[in-house]
Amino acid sequence: MSGFVFYRNLILSAVGALLATASFIQVPGSAVAGDSYQVQRKNMIRLIESDVRATSAYLKRAALDERVLDVMNRVPRHEFVPADVVDQAYRNRPLPIGHGQTISQPYIVAIMTDLLELEPGQKVLEIGTGSGYQAAILAALDTRVWSIEIIEALGQRAQALLQRLGYENVETRIGDGYYGWNEQAPFDAIIVTAAASHIPPPLVKQLAVGGKMIIPVGSRFSTQELILITRINQEEVVTRQVLPVRFVPLTGSH
Repeated sequence: MSGFVFYRNLILSAVGALLATASFIQVPGSAVAGDSYQVQRKNMIRLIESDVRATSAYLKRAALDERVLDVMNRVPRHEFVPADVVDQAYRNRPLPIGHGQTISQPYIVAIMTDLLELEPGQKVLEIGTGSGYQAAILAALDTRVWSIEIIEALGQRAQALLQRLGYENVETRIGDGYYGWNEQAPFDAIIVTAAASHIPPPLVKQLAVGGKMIIPVGSRFSTQELILITRINQEEVVTRQVLPVRFVPLTGSH
């Protein structure tokens, strides 16, 4: 269900700056010497870093965790896009993947991953497998990932691709992500890759104490906000609005 784009107009008016548009962790399926995409990946990282500096007031950080950038510099994004747009794989923009969905903008993938402050071995729930790219980024940080996709064709394709590329620490299933994956809860982190009209209570319940959830909240026709939720204890969570975004809506029976 992945599909979203950095809400540039609102950010640009707020920061008054034009955003760019156009050490390593070993990653399954990552680049090898002579990979023709290496230069494109490095340029993508520079664009992400530029966008992060331009939005640092929102993110409350001027730079991202080097582990996140290193992984994004290694995971082969071109494997996760359709053949007709593979030449655009490392542009800092979302790309269509079919069924009305997109592979998300690298900047958005980077900041959402970074804000979760993941540690090796942690359990992560992803709502909206989409192309599988975000799951691959999470898995490459040595976490254990459970990912749910409501569109069967996308979910099956992503599962096959992740397996082919060697991401053995990702488990996927087809279902309504609004209700989470209760059998595997609690999770140290939850990432939602589609906009919900409200924060889903089942996901909050499945968040471990000390865990973080990142989710866009708002409707298709109004401003959406990227929200960071942290569970303080069993009864209390705190929320922080990060920045305006534009995501496809979270769908399902809810």
